[in-house]
Amino acid sequence: MANILFVTTISGFLPQFEMGDVRCVSELGCKVFYASNFDNPVYVFEKDDLVKQGINLNQISVRKSPLSIKDNFHAIKTLKAFIDDNDIDIIHCHNPMGGVTARVAGRFSKKHPYVIYTAHGFHFYKGAPIRNWILYYTAEKFLARWTDHIITINAEDYKRALRFKVRDEDGVTRIGGVGCDGNRFKPMPEIRTLKRKEIGIPEDAFHIVTAAEINDNKNQKIIIEALARINDKDVYYSICGKGPNEKYLKDLITKYELEDRVRLLGYRTDMEEILQTADVFAFPSKREGFGIAAVEALLCGVPLIASDTRGAHEYAKDGINSIVCKSGKAEEYAFAIRKLKSNPELLKRFSGNCRDSAFDFTGGEVRKIMRPVYERAIQHCEKR
Repeated sequence: MANILFVTTISGFLPQFEMGDVRCVSELGCKVFYASNFDNPVYVFEKDDLVKQGINLNQISVRKSPLSIKDNFHAIKTLKAFIDDNDIDIIHCHNPMGGVTARVAGRFSKKHPYVIYTAHGFHFYKGAPIRNWILYYTAEKFLARWTDHIITINAEDYKRALRFKVRDEDGVTRIGGVGCDGNRFKPMPEIRTLKRKEIGIPEDAFHIVTAAEINDNKNQKIIIEALARINDKDVYYSICGKGPNEKYLKDLITKYELEDRVRLLGYRTDMEEILQTADVFAFPSKREGFGIAAVEALLCGVPLIASDTRGAHEYAKDGINSIVCKSGKAEEYAFAIRKLKSNPELLKRFSGNCRDSAFDFTGGEVRKIMRPVYERAIQHCEKR
């Protein structure tokens, strides 16, 4: 039996996005360990639920910021000891600093485990600030030599990772995100009216939904600015999520006098139901490695108004299931909203294309690719 350690910076990341991988390695006979900063959850989850599933938990002090040198150095020391004490054979790490601390700890441990790193969107990309290339590209290129397998979630990152020198031959793989649940996220028109009533959306209103952490990058403000340009009282906007920009958005909503039509719904555990109320899903991120929330919307038959990012390129097909806009252009989002609201036939055609266009990003398809990666890692461990 191989011992596999998942490492993330955000502790809620594994229960939110990686349970498919956990099931996969469990089926392969692995014992599962999970190390993260449980003081930084972001996503709501219960630690006891993970323990009941046989996952061994370990607290580390890893921080998102590379400038948190003391905490992250302590996280490396903690991980190194944990790897040696628990005879860890395989590490699968996520998030930039989770990837840094885990790979350094693995390199200097006695065990020297097989290391898989999933890059959920490199911070260096076409158009990224030069400082990102100096810091993140340099770090990733260096750490690749301590990595056996790199997993990428979009075409641009995959091509970039192929230039890195990893320890395992052919050790770069591309997957369609972390895998959405196509059984949970599906069209359920029968609940649309009741759910709209529950969250206060008029039956005949044109409803836009966004689900993302409320921060600068997710760029919810651009949709609010677009609505201010439109000034159409039949258009409503619901923002699902929490984050540091909540007060800023509330002030912006007040500034444009949109309090009756734009609301912050907070973090939701019922997104599969909220999406049934939507006419379109807005995904205006400035930078996006993939964007699982947008794929969940597509699986529910909800067309996208999405920004022109490398992640959205994977699934947002302009004129087929989406209208693609430049992230900083409020007028483009305003045009897209007007166009879809005023053209029910176009909206219906887009909706009809949504679910099929998202199939490759469902959990079953992603696991078909990930299972051989884990099998390869286990075989590597058995040969040592």
